Amino acid sequence: MKSFGYTQSNSDHTLFLKNNQGKITALIIYVDDMIVTGNDLDEISSLQESLASEFDMKQLGDLKYFLGIEVARSKHGIFICQRKYVLDLLTETGMLGCKPVDTPIEKNHKNFHCVGTASTDKGRYQRLVGKLIYLSHTRPNIAYAVNVVSQFMHDPRKPHMDAVERILRYLKSAPGKGLLFSNHGHLKVEGYTDADWAGSKNDRRSTAGYLTFVGGNLVTWRSKKQEVVARSSAEAEFRGMAIGICELLWIKNLLKDIGYEQKMK
Repeated sequence: MKSFGYTQSNSDHTLFLKNNQGKITALIIYVDDMIVTGNDLDEISSLQESLASEFDMKQLGDLKYFLGIEVARSKHGIFICQRKYVLDLLTETGMLGCKPVDTPIEKNHKNFHCVGTASTDKGRYQRLVGKLIYLSHTRPNIAYAVNVVSQFMHDPRKPHMDAVERILRYLKSAPGKGLLFSNHGHLKVEGYTDADWAGSKNDRRSTAGYLTFVGGNLVTWRSKKQEVVARSSAEAEFRGMAIGICELLWIKNLLKDIGYEQKMK
């Protein structure tokens, strides 16, 4: 890519960019799958020809499906979801006909402190949680629940598997949910953070989360247990804010690489 005149982004090493008289072309790659986009149609065509001369490639046209993520366009914007991925997962687990639930995790759960309960199939549990982690790329509404169940990968018990199955039952209620990216007329970068305090009854550690928006569209999110025990709710909140600010700075640098100026709020 560098020999074709592209610059590798410092914010994301899988992203390559080329600016040409105010127009931009971008290529992002995952192993042997790639997306090419931009507003320089001549450069996109030239890049495709150059890559085809070096590698055996297949041009699939407009982006509709990428690594299990479905992409649809309309007058309202670009919508991404993983509907087929969800239905395949429900079929694989035999839960396609299950009764759906309204929430992905029980309210006021106690983090499943259940050492004395029966063990479950560790390999199956890890596979299911791994697939749910990938699914959370388009489903921020399951991020917290997936974060909770992923904490027990080393020694899963029956209540932990029940919690995983509850997430699957929640997905059954609306397998086609996803994210809509619309044009809101601005490119403001906004971030929100929150944290509980000593939310885990097992080790008294807090869980923090953040949401970031670009142009009014949700672009990144995370829910993660903090690595140390916070001695106050203020400390837990500040640790959560620190992680959120790091994410905002990463987005700011990525937008700078692309060539967009943005306002931090």
